Amino acid sequence: MLARRNFIGEDEIKRMPVNMLVDTGSVYMCINESIQERLDLPVLEQRKGHLANGHIVEYNVVGPIEVRFKNRRCSVDAMVLPGDSEPLLGAIPLEDMDVLVHPYRKN
Repeated sequence: MLARRNFIGEDEIKRMPVNMLVDTGSVYMCINESIQERLDLPVLEQRKGHLANGHIVEYNVVGPIEVRFKNRRCSVDAMVLPGDSEPLLGAIPLEDMDVLVHPYRKN
């Protein structure tokens, strides 16, 4: 996005393949501190997140990040989880890319 707007050069784009857990219970995309550091993503703001156990925690939000999956793409900001937490792809980026989740059912 920044390169298309001529804020940075094409050679300054940082890319990284990441396997993420698709989590329709999460609204946002969540990355860990390792990914943030490797991509050198700036902190844009802090936002409160509700954990599954009911706790409310404040996280840094970084971006912009362009997410690509198959022939789809979207630009999002991401909450930064501590340490090497598993990255999550939440409902907003999934919807933005028109990706549907079909639950696997064992017969």
